[in-house]
Amino acid sequence: MTTNINNRIEVMNGNKAAATGATLCRPDVVAAYPITPQTPVVEYMTQFHADKLLNAEMSEVESEHSAMSILTGASLAGARTYTATSSQGLALMYEPYFRVSTLRLPIVMAIINREMISPQTLWGGPQDALTLRDAGWLQIFVEDNQEILDTHILAFRLAEDPGVLLPVNVCYDGFYLSHMAERVEVPSQELVDSFIPPYKPSHIRLDPKTPMAVDPLTNGPLLTEYRLRHTEGQYRALKLIDELDEEFGRIFGRRYGGLVEEYRNEDSEATLVTMGSMTGVAREAVDLAREKGKKIGLLKLRTIRPFPERRIVAALSGKKAFGVVDRSVSFGWGTGVTFPEICAAFYRRDTGRIPAVPFIGGLGGEDVTIEHMSFAIDRILDAAKTGTVSGDTLWLNKEVAF
Repeated sequence: MTTNINNRIEVMNGNKAAATGATLCRPDVVAAYPITPQTPVVEYMTQFHADKLLNAEMSEVESEHSAMSILTGASLAGARTYTATSSQGLALMYEPYFRVSTLRLPIVMAIINREMISPQTLWGGPQDALTLRDAGWLQIFVEDNQEILDTHILAFRLAEDPGVLLPVNVCYDGFYLSHMAERVEVPSQELVDSFIPPYKPSHIRLDPKTPMAVDPLTNGPLLTEYRLRHTEGQYRALKLIDELDEEFGRIFGRRYGGLVEEYRNEDSEATLVTMGSMTGVAREAVDLAREKGKKIGLLKLRTIRPFPERRIVAALSGKKAFGVVDRSVSFGWGTGVTFPEICAAFYRRDTGRIPAVPFIGGLGGEDVTIEHMSFAIDRILDAAKTGTVSGDTLWLNKEVAF
């Protein structure tokens, strides 16, 4: 493990952790439009720029659509670029958001997860990012403020890798992380520079001396080739995320499991699956269950795209049951978003069926409590014992479930 005496400890909220992590990566162009709960990210980076801590072109735009459009041009010109948004802001930038990934531009953007309208709400929830999971970006979901900062550093390295060259979202829960403060270790600039080389694109660039066509009208056979190469980039990212996690651990002294993180899962009979900040309370619930002799484990999803199907199947194979607590709704399925994806991974890998229990909770920023997680654990263990499950989604609320 590499250590550096220039590292410092700060108490900071998640938005400052995001701004700090992005600044350490030396972006050339930052363009963003404020929206709750993302706004402080923009404010912190503007202050960093005024204090000469950030040497970047700061673009004040009139909308999120403009922000992503500006970064598209800047990335094509060879710049390292960064932005952040939430909810309706993400929806407004949908057109350039999709274009960025299919042009293979390695832009990094934080999504400070917030519910979508309507009814009107501004509380936390990953529905915004998950709704766009098939737009071609890589999406990494984090648990706490330290992971926010560290994942920004990982994201730039991942996005700009010549074998990947895809944009990356760092997704974290609005308010639970964005506005709540905790201890964060900030690595030195020298340490970050040793991990992230300068960005020198060779695959695409706007340069009058070497003209090239960008985004021309493309017919079916050639479009198929582009989509295939895009998909291959996502698959290469699956391996690279695990490798970078190991390298990051050696340099910075912290690891997050790569694509997924397991907790007390090796000897468990069944597994609880979570994502994002609710994972903390899930760990507490697992510990309480273990004290009572209940053999439950925890699996934390970190990436949704690319989807880590092999790691998930490996973690859940041999278990008698699993359950997924989603903070989102997949309309039409009647479950959360990640539950059917995990079930599809088992079917695709032909590993056989095991009882799977879907849960939904925490919508609109509502707390997911230890009581909720304990209820979920008991239902998963019931399924493991009986080998059967109704298939109905269990919606968690203040009365535990209905």
